[in-house]
Amino acid sequence: MKLGVIADDFTGATDIAGFLVENGLATLQLSGIPDSAVLPQADALVVSLKSRSCPADEAVVSSLAALAWLREQGCDRIYQKYCSTFDSTAHGNIGPVTDALLEALGSDFTLICPSLPVNGRTVYQGNLFVDRTPLAESGMRHHPLTPMTDSNLLRLMDAQGRGRTGLVPFNTIAAGPAAIAAALTTLREDGYRYAVVDTLTEQHLLDIAAAVRDWPLVTGGSGLAIGLARILGKGQAETARASGHPQPGRCAILSGSCSQMTNRQVAHYRTLAPSQALSVEACLTDPAYPARLADWLLSQGEGPAPLLYATTTPETLSEIQRQYGAQAASDAVETCFAAVARLLVAAGVSNLIIAGGETSSRVTQALGLSAFHIGPQIAPGVPWVRAIGSPLSLALKSGNFGDEHFFSTAQEAWQ
Repeated sequence: MKLGVIADDFTGATDIAGFLVENGLATLQLSGIPDSAVLPQADALVVSLKSRSCPADEAVVSSLAALAWLREQGCDRIYQKYCSTFDSTAHGNIGPVTDALLEALGSDFTLICPSLPVNGRTVYQGNLFVDRTPLAESGMRHHPLTPMTDSNLLRLMDAQGRGRTGLVPFNTIAAGPAAIAAALTTLREDGYRYAVVDTLTEQHLLDIAAAVRDWPLVTGGSGLAIGLARILGKGQAETARASGHPQPGRCAILSGSCSQMTNRQVAHYRTLAPSQALSVEACLTDPAYPARLADWLLSQGEGPAPLLYATTTPETLSEIQRQYGAQAASDAVETCFAAVARLLVAAGVSNLIIAGGETSSRVTQALGLSAFHIGPQIAPGVPWVRAIGSPLSLALKSGNFGDEHFFSTAQEAWQ
């Protein structure tokens, strides 16, 4: 076993698993810690948790349990995966989980690398950018659970962690793996606990990976996995992703994310296929509502997959939260999506495209799915996955991933 990954949400786990497979590591994704360790052979295991926005102590407990299980499977290298936009609050959960993993592994130093240049996430002078916009000025400043109002990773990590954060700047990163390794050693000797690494290109990720390939713990978004997989893998991407390829069959789209990109994707797809907006009031008051929605989705017949969406603008979302309460509205919508998904699968739908981390997590839990083969990528960070022991395939998309054509592109896998 070459790598064990602890991911803080389901779509984030799918994100990194896709990059591992595309760069040559046969990978299994697990929804939580499995009851049984009898799994198909793989080079890497990715455990998806729900630890991004829960209380910090809960995130620590679940992450340590995942670490213990991964080590039992023979994983000596551990990768703590969080979002490439460093989604967190002022007090966690990235920092507390990092500290707990370091302590459990008997280590005192790691790196902070959320960069994913292929999706526009870069770091310069310790500041995180989203498509050339500072994080705190991007759409993430309006995130309903983890609004990001500071772009500086050093300040963010210092506020969350139990140690000091240093920087490996761009000029050092550009000098290659030996210079990066030397700079990291200096920071550690100077008493720093975390090192933010400037990263502007994929080559920077490859060089950073070469410098930390044998560390017991690295932390980051999914980008660093590109370099580690190329170093640790066999370079056989086609073989690695073969088991996760989706098969032809009925498909439906469920969109719960309210991110800027998902809003654009929904607006574009509504011009191409049947679509229906979810009613929060009906989710809260009408027990028969999921069945009516499922009947509508199933009645659409041939052609592009029908779309059911709760995706809306920040202004409308704020009004919904004011009217119904943020948590009550979110729980009602996700419960409805989960119920619809169960009805669709029972009726023979074999492919689901799901937008939004919370929606993806609720749906997979409702369907009783616990382990997945990773298939071909639809967009960077978004592969198809196929449930082990089931004909069901899913495309699980983080809110801001993919382009406007994502929902159509996903369906090309079996056309």
